[in-house]
Amino acid sequence: MGLARRLAALTVAATLATACSAPQGPAPAAGGAGDAFVIGLGSEFENLSPVLGFAADGGSLMFDGLMRRAPDLSLQPNLASAPPASSPDGKTVTFTLREGVKFHDGRPLTARDVAYTYTTLLDPKTNSPISGDYSAIEQVSAKDDRTVEFTLKHPYAPLVQRTTLGIVPEGGIDPAKPVGTGPYSFVSWTPGDKVVLKANESYFGGAPAIKNVVLAFALDDNVRSTRLAAGEFDAAILPPKAAKRFENTAGTKVYRVDSADYRGIMFPMKEKVTGDLAVRKAFDLAVDRQAMVDTILAGSGKPAFGPISPDISWHNPAVTGNPRPDRDQAAKLLDEAGWKLGEDGVRAKDGLRAAFTLMYPAGDSLRKELALATASDAKKIGLEVKPEGLDWDAIEPRMAKDALIMGYGSPYDPDYLNYELFHSSYQGKGFFNPGFYANPEVDKLLETGRESADEAVRKQAYTDFQKIIHDQQVWTYLVFLKHVYVVRGDWQGITPSVDAHEHATGGLFRDLASWKPGK
Repeated sequence: MGLARRLAALTVAATLATACSAPQGPAPAAGGAGDAFVIGLGSEFENLSPVLGFAADGGSLMFDGLMRRAPDLSLQPNLASAPPASSPDGKTVTFTLREGVKFHDGRPLTARDVAYTYTTLLDPKTNSPISGDYSAIEQVSAKDDRTVEFTLKHPYAPLVQRTTLGIVPEGGIDPAKPVGTGPYSFVSWTPGDKVVLKANESYFGGAPAIKNVVLAFALDDNVRSTRLAAGEFDAAILPPKAAKRFENTAGTKVYRVDSADYRGIMFPMKEKVTGDLAVRKAFDLAVDRQAMVDTILAGSGKPAFGPISPDISWHNPAVTGNPRPDRDQAAKLLDEAGWKLGEDGVRAKDGLRAAFTLMYPAGDSLRKELALATASDAKKIGLEVKPEGLDWDAIEPRMAKDALIMGYGSPYDPDYLNYELFHSSYQGKGFFNPGFYANPEVDKLLETGRESADEAVRKQAYTDFQKIIHDQQVWTYLVFLKHVYVVRGDWQGITPSVDAHEHATGGLFRDLASWKPGK
C-alpha cells in the first residue's frame, strides 16, 4: 500500500451510522450551515497526530504547517508570515510566525509550539515513523514568541518543503481530541466508521463555507461507488472504471487529476525466485503496461518504468521502456539464466519452480486487476505468479517472502520516499524497503542527494539512482495513475493539483475550506 498505510491509513470496512437510509435521486449540494459534506475514503487514518506522520506533507484539514503548497505545488507561507531566512552555510533556517493565530482551544500559537512539535517528532522515545525525514535537524528552538530557528547538521535542500508538517500545541495533543490551528476542528472519531469535523469560524484564512465535514471510511471500491450513487456521500475517491458511471450523471462531476502516484510490484530480494535478476528482468519485459492503462485505468494514467514520474523535472529520461511486452526477449533471458520450460508450462532451475505469490489488498479493485493482468502476462513466458488478496494485517508480515502490488509516489523533492524505500538502513522497516534491498552505491547516491546543497550534484545523484533501480529491477513499475474524484453538487474553488500518493484528505480536498456553493 505504501506510505498512506503506514503514515495515515489502515484499511477498515465501514458503514455510516448517519446514513441509515439512502435518499432517492441526486442529493442537494451540501455546505450550508448545519449540512454535512460527506467524503467517502478507502482507508482509515491510523492516527491524527502530525508527529506520528498524519498528513505530514500537508492536506490536513485540522492542522497547518509553517508552509503550505499552492495548487501549482509552489510553497507559500502558512503559519509563517513569510518565507524563511537561511544562513550563508545553509545550516540555520529561521521562520517568523504569523500574528494572531490560535489553536482550536483558544491558545495562541507561539514559536514554542513549533519547537515542541519538531523536537517531539525527533525524540527517539516518540518512535515516529517519519523521523528519518527530519534527521538533518540538529535542534529547533524558539528565539522569542514569533521566531523559530532550525539548526541543521548539514545543509538539507528539502527542509522548507518538510515544514508543511502540522504544528501541535506545546505539551502535545490528546489522541481522543486532537487540537490544531486548521480550518476545521475535531468533533469525533468512530473507529471503523468516520471522523467528524466542524468549521473553525476563527480561522485566520477565513471561515469555511462548508460548516461540517464527515470523513467516512469505506474499504471497498464498489461500496464507495454505490453509496455515492445513493446519495450517502457527497464526494468519493474511486478507481477510473468505477467512476465512469458518473460521467453523464446530473449533479455530479468527475475530476481526473494528474499524479506522481504509481503502482508497481515490490520483490523480496532474499527469496530464490524473486531474488534472481533474470527473473525480474524477464517479468518486466513480459508485462503489457499499455494494455493496463487502456483497460484497467480506462485511459486515466500512463506506463511507469521508475519511481519518478516523467512529468517531474527530476526524472531520468533514460529510465523508460516499451509499454508493450517483448516476450521473446524475456524468454531468452530466462533460457540463458538456466530457467528451463517444463511440461506444465512453468520454468524451473535446479529443481526450483519459477513461481511466486503476488499479494494485493483485497478491497482494492485496481490493484487486484493489475495483479491478475501481470500474472496472465507472466504465464506467457513460463513464470507462475499466484495472486492473493489479503487484508493489510495479513500482508505486512509476509512482505519479506512474497511480492506485493504497492503504491507510492511524490511530485515533490526526490528525497521524499526514495530514501526510505531503497536505503539499506530501512530494510524491513514496515512498508519501507520491505523487500530488504541493499546496495552501497544506491545508499551513497541517496545520501549525496539528501545532504548536498549543490543542485547539479543532487540532480546527478538522483539521475544515477534511478538508472540503477531500473537496471536491477528492484521493483517492476507498472502505471502512473490519474486520481479520480467524483463530487456531487456545484462548487466553486476546486483547484486540482498534481497529487502525491497520499491523497486521502489532501489531493482535491486539501482546499475544501475554500470551496463555496456554486451560484
